[in-house]
Amino acid sequence: MLNLIRVRDLDRILKTGTTTVGIKCKEGVVLATDRRVTSGFYIAHKKGKKIWKIDDHAAATMSGAVADTQKILDRLTAESKYYRLVNRRPIRIKSLASLASLLLFSARPSILLSHIIIAGIDDIGPQIYTVDWFGTVTEERDYIATGSGSPTALGVLEDQYSPDMSIKEAIELAIRAVYSAMRRDPGSGEGVDVAYISYDKGYVELSDSETEGFIRKIKRSR
Repeated sequence: MLNLIRVRDLDRILKTGTTTVGIKCKEGVVLATDRRVTSGFYIAHKKGKKIWKIDDHAAATMSGAVADTQKILDRLTAESKYYRLVNRRPIRIKSLASLASLLLFSARPSILLSHIIIAGIDDIGPQIYTVDWFGTVTEERDYIATGSGSPTALGVLEDQYSPDMSIKEAIELAIRAVYSAMRRDPGSGEGVDVAYISYDKGYVELSDSETEGFIRKIKRSR
């Protein structure tokens, strides 16, 4: 029997708690997320990792149903590594987003509850795309936020973003956006994870101490 989801149930099902942020800057892209994993009003985990490394030049954030999103990102990771092996160059970020869209769309009439930010650097430059549970692909010009804390995070991004900011400034802004959402959204919390992809270093995850340093700076400036 097909696991069909009625349209009138979507609003209830898709109310999952999280905050994920993607920012494009002149040196690369930055991704930041909170760590709280919720199941309705229940906090299922306090150290959930929501940033997924696809390849040295690409990464994604996770929101929605964990198993559904992991299924898609597992496939993207495998396809990215296979493409690099065969073609001796990294796959384009747009191609990863298109593949995610096909995987989500091909699940119909069922729905994979997944809302993903896919970001990285390719031969075109820094790229950010979002893919929702229907398979809709949107290219983001500068920044994006998803999840229940996204309204607050987007307010911070819209107020403080500049296309000329450095990678360090983009990291601080991404942390500030997620931290602000954590203070106002009960579905987000437990800390901030950050990763960036730059031209010179590729994929890099910030340590807890590095992230805490930015948070202390943000608290002093409030």
